[in-house]
Amino acid sequence: MIAMRALIFSFLCMIGCAKQPPRELNLIPQPVQILDQLGSYEFSFSDIIVFDRSLGGAARLLKEYTGRSLLSNHSSADFIKGVQIKQNPSLNTEEYILSIDIKGVLIEASTVDGAYRAVQTLRLLLPEDFEVKQNQNKSAYLPFIRIQDAPEFDYRGMHLDVSRHFFSVEFIKKYIDLMAMLKFNVFHWHLTDDQGWRIQIDGFPKLNSIGSFRDETLIGHYNDQPKKFDGEKYGGYYSKQNIRDIVAFAEARGVEVIPEIDIPGHSSAILASYPEYGCANYKDKVATSWGVFGAILCPKIETFKFLEAVFDEIIPLFPSQYIHIGGDEAVKTRWQNCSHCQSLIKTYALQDEAGLQAYFIKKVASIVARKGKTIVGWDEILEGGLIDEATIMSWRGVDGGIAAAKAGMNAIMTPTSHCYFDYYQSENTSEPLAIGGFLPLKKVYSFNPILDGLTNAEQGCILGGQANVWTEYISTPDAVEYMAFPRMIALSEVLWTTVNQRDFKNFANRLERFKKRLDVLNVNYANHSYEIIGRFENGSNMRRYELSTLIDDKTIRFTTDGSTPGPQSKKYIEAIPVNQNTTIKAVVIENDKTISEVFEQNIFTHLGFGKIINIAPDPHPTYNTGGEVALLNGIIGSNNRFGDSEWLGFWGDDVSIQIDLGKETDISTLSTRFFNTNGQWIYAPKYIRVTCDDDKPIVMEIKGDDSIVNVDVTIDKKTRFLKIEVVGFGIIPDQLQGGGHPAWTFIDELILQ
Repeated sequence: MIAMRALIFSFLCMIGCAKQPPRELNLIPQPVQILDQLGSYEFSFSDIIVFDRSLGGAARLLKEYTGRSLLSNHSSADFIKGVQIKQNPSLNTEEYILSIDIKGVLIEASTVDGAYRAVQTLRLLLPEDFEVKQNQNKSAYLPFIRIQDAPEFDYRGMHLDVSRHFFSVEFIKKYIDLMAMLKFNVFHWHLTDDQGWRIQIDGFPKLNSIGSFRDETLIGHYNDQPKKFDGEKYGGYYSKQNIRDIVAFAEARGVEVIPEIDIPGHSSAILASYPEYGCANYKDKVATSWGVFGAILCPKIETFKFLEAVFDEIIPLFPSQYIHIGGDEAVKTRWQNCSHCQSLIKTYALQDEAGLQAYFIKKVASIVARKGKTIVGWDEILEGGLIDEATIMSWRGVDGGIAAAKAGMNAIMTPTSHCYFDYYQSENTSEPLAIGGFLPLKKVYSFNPILDGLTNAEQGCILGGQANVWTEYISTPDAVEYMAFPRMIALSEVLWTTVNQRDFKNFANRLERFKKRLDVLNVNYANHSYEIIGRFENGSNMRRYELSTLIDDKTIRFTTDGSTPGPQSKKYIEAIPVNQNTTIKAVVIENDKTISEVFEQNIFTHLGFGKIINIAPDPHPTYNTGGEVALLNGIIGSNNRFGDSEWLGFWGDDVSIQIDLGKETDISTLSTRFFNTNGQWIYAPKYIRVTCDDDKPIVMEIKGDDSIVNVDVTIDKKTRFLKIEVVGFGIIPDQLQGGGHPAWTFIDELILQ
């Protein structure tokens, strides 16, 4: 029967495809192969869903989305009209074929996971109003089509932190259903951290009575001084029945739930409840602010017995093969001062406290392995040596994932540069408060988990990718949706669709139509489609400024005299020349109405503006949006966002900057700024050294405690070449936030006058 339908479909396609203009099939992620043809099928309320027993979960999900009736396990009977979900053993695990013709809908898959993905594609072919149950009792027209599809990566994850802020069961289900619609297959549930323990544990009830609640919560940003708190007790946790309910809901959509129990660091909530599992003489509380704390579990027999008992309660709730054990940002100061810890280091000839962390993680991995599970850990767990039993989640860039792959370990790529959805997604000052950073939609779409330089075998160790939604500054479901969407949609295509099929402009236009479905689903997405993006032209001509939007064919009108633009202002056709101090303002106009916020950019054409610059080493890829020219483009960075396109970030590196002014020029001063928010590991440098041509260097020590440190260097010389050396802070002291790690250096515009 399947072969006959395929033959009929091919014949109809031959006679119809040439006559049929391409339809706008609003599918995200983009399928691997689509054959569109003339005609459509009327999907009526009387249609039934017939299915093979092994694919019954997908049939039940389709019933939920469409309101159609099921005819259980009768796919071998005479099929007349409707939907048939049939097993095809020749297909790979998540591969599927979706065919629609005069007989209706045929879904073929070898596994229920493949059938789940097909159901989501069919869902997106149905009208948006089918998302509302009361609208499912009507007919809909489905295009004659044949889709053969399979994912590029096996692991396609979305994370949600419920420790910093707690979210209802109802919202967690909504989040998972939206993930499933976009063909994500893993929900990484961050259940414990310093600010709260969020899962019921019967054997250790104080984890819930004490550890699940904090006395109050920070108001504003972590860097604000003085810090302010709301004075209100905050907390909650999920009962075991809540967990079972959510896991079953996810499983019915082909989504695996991986719980994270963050240890040995990030353990304030554990040790506030049971201080005996820490090193001696510390009194921890559930944290009321954000950041990294000194609370760390002590690697003693009692602690491992405690953890085994906790895992005995947690593991039966989660069918997943994986248990995430964190392992990140473990401040080891207490271990340094603990006689038991130092004795372990000596007894087992461990290199240092990093080796002790590896010892701890291996102990936990062994506990979890005895229960038939595999651990996942953040990339810090590699610091004390390889842990063969673990899968690495690489967040501090991609180096951890590369190291794991080269060692034959599995890795999941989730770098801050492309996958941290708690970062700002727009440079508009009206954006809600975020932790920092800058991750626009286009950058998410540019992500590729597979990097050059890996062998085929090593590439096979990269399982896929994941985005993380940390909720320090995200306190409501609406706020989660705003930060996750539409970036989650972009990542879905990155992880499902092959690189050579991806095109951002095409995606952006499909996304614009896709928003109709998000509206029906009541998703509070960020809408930056009409937001104007400004940048200087690529290449050597740094005096022409370009304007664009994500969506094609939008009319931009602008001014350069500081006045507010409108429908009668000059139409943007080509890059705007900039030869003097200029303020560019622009808006998107449609039907003689302004449909965007006003874009504004001030450009200061100082003596270094647009000149040749070389920087070594390159800025860190996470904080290099503007490229090295950002330091001489006449644009000042944000006063409160170190992650915008104008600040360049360097992690632990001293920086050498060479400027060629083209000819000898009288220079009076060099002015610049450095970010200095120590809670985020960002420090002003120790000093800078400025050399003009071959003259004696001018050295200036950097001093200041403000969040931004201004520096003015007197030069008073005629010179063509300047060399600016920035000597960074170095290693952060152990007792401070980020202790033991290199400090970040962030540099703003280099203004020459």
